[in-house]
Amino acid sequence: MDDLPEYIVIYRNVKYPRLEYKKGVLTLILPKTINNPQQILQKYQEWIKSKQNIIKKALEEAESKALIRNRTEKELRELVNTLIKTYQEELKTTINGVLYRKMKTKWASYSHKKNITVNTLTKYLPQDLIEYIIYHEIVHSIERRHNEKFWNIITKKYPDYQNKERDLLAYWFIIQKTINTQKSED
Repeated sequence: MDDLPEYIVIYRNVKYPRLEYKKGVLTLILPKTINNPQQILQKYQEWIKSKQNIIKKALEEAESKALIRNRTEKELRELVNTLIKTYQEELKTTINGVLYRKMKTKWASYSHKKNITVNTLTKYLPQDLIEYIIYHEIVHSIERRHNEKFWNIITKKYPDYQNKERDLLAYWFIIQKTINTQKSED
């Protein structure tokens, strides 16, 4: 395979191989029966190239973006609570509770218990992206999967959702580079 990316191999008791990018590094999660990761890399080279291009573009876009550094966690909580109240009414659904914690791979998540967990790092994002994240998670109370029904609901409010997703990826890289680097130096 041309331009072989940096990658990590993790062997687990799984039936099928899985490829994922975490923090910009390709991770191959392989069944213990596979002893040649090169075959997997070859088989999924188009997917890998596609993801590499997305990450490259996000890193380029990150150069022109700035973090919001003056929003406190208290202000984030107030904003999120207001958004949840508004979007619950708009979508005619109910969220049981909101939790806040620093998350390693997500901006937020929705649980089967109808709770939303918000990554405290969202305080560094522009408000329009926080609004999108919260709306996205509340839509999961209607449709759990990222399927056609889910994206149709998202598109009604955010016809430009692909731009929001791209911006979120760019901000993720900025935060990983600046905020997480600063905290490890403290």
